[in-house]
Amino acid sequence: MSLNSTASRPERSGNGTGPAPGGLDTAGAYQPPLLHPVHHIGARTLDFRRRVALMAIINRTPDSFYDGGATFALDAAVEAARQAVHDGADWVDIGGVPFAPGPALGAEQEAARVVPVIAAVRESSDVIISADTFLPAVAEAAIEAGATVINDTTGLHNPDLARVAARAGVHLVITHSLAAPRAVYPRPQYGDVASEVAEFLRRRSGYAQELGVPPEKIIIDPGHDLNKNTLHSLELTRRLSQVAAVGYPVLAAVSNKDFIGETLDAPKAARVEGSLAAGIVSIMNGARILRMHNVGAASSAIRMTEAILGWRDPAYLRHNMGEANEPASGL
Repeated sequence: MSLNSTASRPERSGNGTGPAPGGLDTAGAYQPPLLHPVHHIGARTLDFRRRVALMAIINRTPDSFYDGGATFALDAAVEAARQAVHDGADWVDIGGVPFAPGPALGAEQEAARVVPVIAAVRESSDVIISADTFLPAVAEAAIEAGATVINDTTGLHNPDLARVAARAGVHLVITHSLAAPRAVYPRPQYGDVASEVAEFLRRRSGYAQELGVPPEKIIIDPGHDLNKNTLHSLELTRRLSQVAAVGYPVLAAVSNKDFIGETLDAPKAARVEGSLAAGIVSIMNGARILRMHNVGAASSAIRMTEAILGWRDPAYLRHNMGEANEPASGL
C-alpha cells in the first residue's frame, strides 16, 4: 500500500494541532512548562531547562532489537556500559527482556541478567542507571543493586511497579503503550495520536502519584513505534510539544526505530543519521532525555544543539580570537 494513500495514514480529528502550553525561546526551541525543572537522580542533578540527558542502551538479551545479542554476555554488557559513560552518556538503561512480543521470562531469570550489570556499573560510576523492566521483583533487585530509575515500557500495566518505585524513592519512566507486556497488538488506530498519547500519559502520571510516586520523580515517554505505525511516530515527533506540555520531562526513544528505517528505506545499521535527526527535532519540540544506541554521535549532536540554543558554552574559543583574522576551516 502506498504511503500516499488515504487508508495508510492515521485518522485525524482535525483538532489538537495548535501550539501546546509553554512557549518558544529566542532560538525557536519549545520550552515545556515543567512542573519540576530540576531533577535529582541518584548522585546527579539535571536542570532540564538548559540540559538534555543522553541515555545509552544496554540490552542484555540474546535477541535484542538492534544488536542481536552483542551485549548478552556479562562482560560485554558491563564493558559497553562503561564505554557509553566514557563516550558521553549521562545515563545507562539496562534491560534483560525485549519489548517485542515473545515468551515470558521469569523474574529470577531477568534479574540474573540485569542485576550483575547494574552492580558492576554502579561500582565504577555515579552515572544514572535505569532498569528497563515491567516486573516489580526485578525492579526491587535492580534498585538494591544501584539503579536509580525504573523504566517501564508498559504504561504501568502492573501498578505494583509504581509502588516499588515510590517505596524506594527512585524515578519512574511511564511509557505510552497499549498492549499487555510482550503481547501481539492488532493494527493500531488513533483519531489524533499526539493528543491521545498526551492524555494517556497525563492520566497514568496521575495514577502513579495515587500509588505514591511524587511528581518530581516522574518522566514520560511517548513510546515511538510502540503500538504505532510509522506515520503515527512521525506525527508524534512533529507534535511532541503536546506531550511535553503535560509537564514532566519527556524521554524520546527514537534510536534506530522502524519508523526511521521505513522512512529512509534503511536497514538498522544505516539509521544513525536518521536517528540523530529525529532526536534533534524531539529536543526542539521539548524532549529532555534522548535514548540512543550510538552514544558518541548522539553526545556530539546533543551538546552542539545545547550550544546553539545558548544552554552550553563552547569547549574552547580560539577561532578569530586573536589580533589577526584566521582562515576558516572546512572551506
